[in-house]
Amino acid sequence: MTSPPRPAPLRRRTVLAGLLGAAAGALPGMACATGMEAWSTADEPTLARLLDRVTWGCTAQGAQALAPQGAQACLAAQLRPPPAALPREAQARIDAMTISRVPAEALALEMDARHRAAKALPTEDARKAALKAWQQDMRALQQEAAERFVLRALYTPAQLREKMTWFWMNHFNVFAGKGSLRALVGDYEERAVRPHALGRFRDLLGATARHPAMLRYLDNAQNAAGRINENYARELMELHTLGVDGGYSQQDVQELARVLTGVGVSLRPPGEEPPRMKPALRRHYVRQGLFEFNPQRHDWDPKTLLGQPLRAEGLAEVDEALDRLARAPATARFVTRKVALFLVGDNPPPALLQTLARTFERTDGDIAAVLEALFNAPGFRASLGQRFRDPVHYVLAALRLAHGDAVLPGAEPALAWLQRLAEPLYGRATPDGYPLDAAAWSGSGQMSTRFEIARAIGAGAATAPAPREDGMAGPAAPQRTPPPLAQSAYVRALQPAWTTATRNALAQAASPREWNLLFLASPEFMHG
Repeated sequence: MTSPPRPAPLRRRTVLAGLLGAAAGALPGMACATGMEAWSTADEPTLARLLDRVTWGCTAQGAQALAPQGAQACLAAQLRPPPAALPREAQARIDAMTISRVPAEALALEMDARHRAAKALPTEDARKAALKAWQQDMRALQQEAAERFVLRALYTPAQLREKMTWFWMNHFNVFAGKGSLRALVGDYEERAVRPHALGRFRDLLGATARHPAMLRYLDNAQNAAGRINENYARELMELHTLGVDGGYSQQDVQELARVLTGVGVSLRPPGEEPPRMKPALRRHYVRQGLFEFNPQRHDWDPKTLLGQPLRAEGLAEVDEALDRLARAPATARFVTRKVALFLVGDNPPPALLQTLARTFERTDGDIAAVLEALFNAPGFRASLGQRFRDPVHYVLAALRLAHGDAVLPGAEPALAWLQRLAEPLYGRATPDGYPLDAAAWSGSGQMSTRFEIARAIGAGAATAPAPREDGMAGPAAPQRTPPPLAQSAYVRALQPAWTTATRNALAQAASPREWNLLFLASPEFMHG
């Protein structure tokens, strides 16, 4: 009997050419729900793609993860999640972290004191050694925050909350590499952003405006009467609320900067007496943790913002200004458009954008209500399976599919892969956050790197902490068992929608590792 012909060997260049040709474009022939069809009548591929979109990626269970509650109940639980427990092993790792055991205020004070002490050492060698140790410990604090985020993104049942936490961290971006922010970024995520990720936008805006990470990153800690710093005021309007076309002027930037004078950070020990000041000002002084409103640094002259005078004074004047910005129609349009870019794609339908903006205004910025309106919109359903995944989505989705049923021993590989793909957590230096459009992430260099990461994940490299900084297996790394992706319910559900090119490529796979590589590097998996 004649043996069947062996598949032609896979050639990396050929596969990459296919990826580059199809990566960022919409996939033809993709089955998806249309109109206002109830989720209860959607087919299994559509439900799998729904889970891809509202979570950090579908697990191997695919749409079977919805049973027995069904899609509508699942969406309701994601929008307003009950307390969610992580797997015991994941929670134990988080509980053991320094950022979990030591309050952020104490950490910041300790690291600031160490930095000052290191710089004051009498010899250059001693200074270098002490500063090196300080820098290593600061990087460790940032690494803990990043690992905590990855553990939650991979394993929490409250997936939408974690996904929106990343979105708002990107919207209200701070760069961990500036100054001492590495000691603060974990607390910023934990106490300023995550609690409000599905709440009211005004509460989220206020929490970020009072957090020392934001105040230091955008230099408002240096903003004082007579020494105005406009950085935070400008970004607060251009990037956080109204948008660059939101109808404000340079005069509004200057007025808001005056409003924000005195809003800063205090590193004095807790319980220490406030700075000496006139009795008339003392009642306006506020200290909450590291946040400080110092009335001696505040501009008390009258101010006008967006054409209307501000009536309050002191810190209440700041709140009045934030109220006005949060409730401006331009903010509703700008913020909900970014939500649509994140959860729908590059060109959200105008009707959808109008619906979201109206919902934002009608509900006073209720984020969960905006998302509920989005999930029930035809434009959202039609986009399922069509949105190109940025690096964070891509890496987390691949890990959830491959290892969503067991806690990985470490987050190092995932964090190294995000670094290689130029989207490290807390690593965007500019305040605009990482771009949300497909074009920013679909260049040839990105696709080549994704190919190598797909190879590593497909081979099971994430099941042990990476021995190399790039997340790839070293030469002496033990052989790992590749995850059985081809047998998963998720893959089987999507198979009818595969393009001919993907089918042909997968048919050539000579091993489970090769099959996993090709699937994770396929246009079908690049989109979600």
